[in-house]
Amino acid sequence: MNESSSTSARMNRRESRFMRALRREPVDQTPIWLMRQAGRYLPEYRATRAKAGDFLTLAGTPELACEVTLQPIQRYGFDASILFSDILILPHVMGLELSFTPGEGPKFARTIRHPDDVRNLPTPDPMNETRAVMQAVELIRQELPAETPLIGFAGSPWTVATYMIEGGSSKDFAKARRFLLQQPEAAEHLIQHLARCTTDYLLAQVASGADALMLFDSWGGVLSPSLFHRFSLNGMKSIVQTIQQQHPDVPIILFAKGCAFHLEALADTGCQALGIDWTTTLSDARRRVGDRVALQGNLDPVVLTSSAAVIEQAVQDTLDDYGEGPGHVFNLGHGITPDVPPEHVDVLVETVRNYRSGKLTPST
Repeated sequence: MNESSSTSARMNRRESRFMRALRREPVDQTPIWLMRQAGRYLPEYRATRAKAGDFLTLAGTPELACEVTLQPIQRYGFDASILFSDILILPHVMGLELSFTPGEGPKFARTIRHPDDVRNLPTPDPMNETRAVMQAVELIRQELPAETPLIGFAGSPWTVATYMIEGGSSKDFAKARRFLLQQPEAAEHLIQHLARCTTDYLLAQVASGADALMLFDSWGGVLSPSLFHRFSLNGMKSIVQTIQQQHPDVPIILFAKGCAFHLEALADTGCQALGIDWTTTLSDARRRVGDRVALQGNLDPVVLTSSAAVIEQAVQDTLDDYGEGPGHVFNLGHGITPDVPPEHVDVLVETVRNYRSGKLTPST
């Protein structure tokens, strides 16, 4: 594709349902994509994963990452695609040595325990140390339908920090929370360092072809309000503001799971949209943030493990709850789970499409 064609395609994507919804502009029907839409619920994903041999090889091989990114687009025709990668790539290239243990999830060979561990963290060059990610973005952009926007993403500084301190996942992230309390200066340094590195990483994704960006704050909800503002919100706000200064036309979605108490503060970061989990109604979120941001969400993922009738009603209820007017991107309240039958996603997509095309009427 020559430069003129590439520019034209970018402009067309800016007018897509997904991008218009993020700008709170009118659309013909509610756009839909799903968090973790490329994943283990799809047989084609499992086949590619088996071919790769392990998760890091899958995520770190541009051709394979492109293949699994495209699979849900080819099957369901979602209104947006999201890069297949992992939020822990950055600490991995900082030397913490990431691995994935079956049944246990991510593990780091090295962890953050002392202030010196933070001071010794390198600043990776995203076009060098994470070059495979950028090559995947470039390849996906080439292979995606020209009109389909591509979402780049990263983990929030706090969420990434939890894994770096704990050495893996945790039920309550007590070690990470204790680090904030006992080593607040080192913790702030860690969050600031991760914010700078994440900003560079996301800017590189934009330069490589991403049309929109998303920050996942999976574990902000484990923090007290004061700790959330100091160690989670501030890091995300720094990332949003720096990227917006350089790319005001690139929308940023913040998804902070379990953080309904902080919706107003999250909307004030300067982001264009907030992801909402299923513990908050869209109508309440909309009332609280007004017209400052679009909303994305928020179907409980377990609905997709039920029946077609339950899915149809739950989707209709979600759309009814948002109500009339622009600014809604349909999604789940968290990632799709491996036990979801692929045909249930067909029901989900069809119900969203039909609701907005007039084949379904709002429930009363």
